Amino acid sequence: MTAAVRAEGLVKTYGSTRALDGVDLEIPTGTVLGLLGPNGAGKTTAVRILTTLLRPDAGRAWVAGHDVLADPDAVRRAIGLSGQYAAVDEQLTGFENLYLVGRLYGKNKTDARARATELINRFRLDDAAGRPAKTYSGGMRRRLDLAGALVAEPAVVLLDEPTTGLDPRGRLDTWAVIGELVADGATVLLTTQYLEEADQLADTILVIDHGRVIASGTADQLKTEVGGERLEIVVGEPAELPLTARVLADVGAGEPSVDEQHRRVRVLVDAGTKSLIEALRRLDGEGVAVLDVSLHRPTLDDVFLSLTGHAAEEE
Repeated sequence: MTAAVRAEGLVKTYGSTRALDGVDLEIPTGTVLGLLGPNGAGKTTAVRILTTLLRPDAGRAWVAGHDVLADPDAVRRAIGLSGQYAAVDEQLTGFENLYLVGRLYGKNKTDARARATELINRFRLDDAAGRPAKTYSGGMRRRLDLAGALVAEPAVVLLDEPTTGLDPRGRLDTWAVIGELVADGATVLLTTQYLEEADQLADTILVIDHGRVIASGTADQLKTEVGGERLEIVVGEPAELPLTARVLADVGAGEPSVDEQHRRVRVLVDAGTKSLIEALRRLDGEGVAVLDVSLHRPTLDDVFLSLTGHAAEEE
């Protein structure tokens, strides 16, 4: 499978800050790469370089077979971009925004009108198509910006946190559109802070932190690297947390983590249900009131915590 996007040793510095520090990545044609990382990790800097908006200090990159430095015009013709902030003309209507993009890409009037209408319907903006974009809500502007990135039916689509600010319905609609793009043969680079989003959409995941790639692979591969199953127990009283942690330290395969706010203790276990049963037996013998118990495989949240040292929601 050929690579639609490839980067080698990308470096970008801002003063003493090294935003990218030798990043390599490759996206096979027709797949989705999820780019994960804390705020300031370098995700947006990488997107800007790949879309020719920023020149790297070192390294090379190719998009749709074109060198981003040697042939930026060809790269721009091959891509669609939706950045972190909606880039729409507030004075134009939703339809006019998309029609204008189509004309700028060289479509004739009939084709530009047809494509704008198609995308207006796909992103559920038909009721507001004739209204100026300045009257749109933040979520509607976001959907209009996403639609604008798809007007030219690009071979490569770069989406920088595309569902930020969308309600749950808008997120699901966007996920469906990304699925349709890939089904039609497009290649997608997706940066996101929603780990569920990467788990749902990405064929492969690249985790970067402080400008460096710290892990890569499929979601399942990354979860496997974190370790076995997680045992989680919620108790009735905060005073019961220390005893619960000691019990889970005995039956588990690592140091338990204690969440005092939610009266929850978690630990990695090797023996699965046997560890769960043993923990409950001991806690029952100690008179600990267990309100909830669960045993689950590692999630991408666990991966993120293991790799970066904090949970995604703490960014």
